[in-house]
Amino acid sequence: MTTIATNPPATTGHHIPALVRKAGWVTWTVFLAAFAILEGVNHGTASWLALVAGLIAPDLTFFAAIGAKGPVRQGQLPRQAVPFYNAAHRIWIPLALAIIYAFAPLRVPALFTFLLAWMLHIGIDRIVGYGLRTADGFLRG
Repeated sequence: MTTIATNPPATTGHHIPALVRKAGWVTWTVFLAAFAILEGVNHGTASWLALVAGLIAPDLTFFAAIGAKGPVRQGQLPRQAVPFYNAAHRIWIPLALAIIYAFAPLRVPALFTFLLAWMLHIGIDRIVGYGLRTADGFLRG
């Protein structure tokens, strides 16, 4: 009889300590805040409005929970809103759009400011302990 030993998958060893992760988010968020304010100063009212809109927009995904059936516990987001919430709170989406904007011939400063504010919102959420949600709607650990 032959026995086949299976080895568990090797870990990458890239676990970043929570304090280092939080320091990274703080640094990134301070940079984004300064950049977004500078954009508002340099480009006027439209950029200031875009800054406010970008700070609010990711949390508008909570409206996807309107009409949700079934009980939810405190701190739980209804399941139907989770995909929208998680999509709006992934940093790579506004970052990728900002990079595309930087290389595109389009020049709309308010759009760039909106993207900065969107990333700023995500950074603030991460600093205060809010992150992505599980499929059940609870904050990921």
